[in-house]
Amino acid sequence: MYPTRDEANRLLKEAEKLNPGPWGNHSRTVAHCAEAIAVRSGLDSEKAYVLGLLHDIGRRFGKRHLGHVSDGYSYMMSLGYDEVAKVCLTHSFNITSIDNYVGNWDTTEEETKLIRESLEKVELDDYDRLIQLCDSIGGAEGVMDIIDRMSDVKRRYGAYDPDKWETNLKLKDYFEHKMGIDIYESVDKDHFVVEEDK
Repeated sequence: MYPTRDEANRLLKEAEKLNPGPWGNHSRTVAHCAEAIAVRSGLDSEKAYVLGLLHDIGRRFGKRHLGHVSDGYSYMMSLGYDEVAKVCLTHSFNITSIDNYVGNWDTTEEETKLIRESLEKVELDDYDRLIQLCDSIGGAEGVMDIIDRMSDVKRRYGAYDPDKWETNLKLKDYFEHKMGIDIYESVDKDHFVVEEDK
């Protein structure tokens, strides 16, 4: 289950009031990209938009790194939105192992166990892959080149798992093949502007 577009936008705006920052517009860019790619890939574009919009909803609880994964997962599960909860978990793990996480480990033992055990059970589908891809091209200012975005993350955290890097490039190829066009053309990279009330 997942919320309507209107409810997803409400949840994001509420979360931004609790923890303001560029992550909100990053989420809007990811939602835009997910919707646009879904339309051309035979996926449900409304579902893709909502999943993209809420993939980082765990950030409503404060400035956390790995913690935003468990926060988002637990929060969405508490609301009954299990499909969103899954993406809150999987968007940071295109290789389903917690050991590939890029960023600071700021989780409790209980939170780490929740993430590890949930990842061991999960089977990635095209919605998970789509949000992983869109997370790797979605900037707060708009759509970014995938290499530039991953390089930015590497600069901020000091490292970027090479297997995760390579998997993101394979996801780009995968969806370009499904669509039959360049990924940046499909999401209107050069003209998209983030709008808060879309």
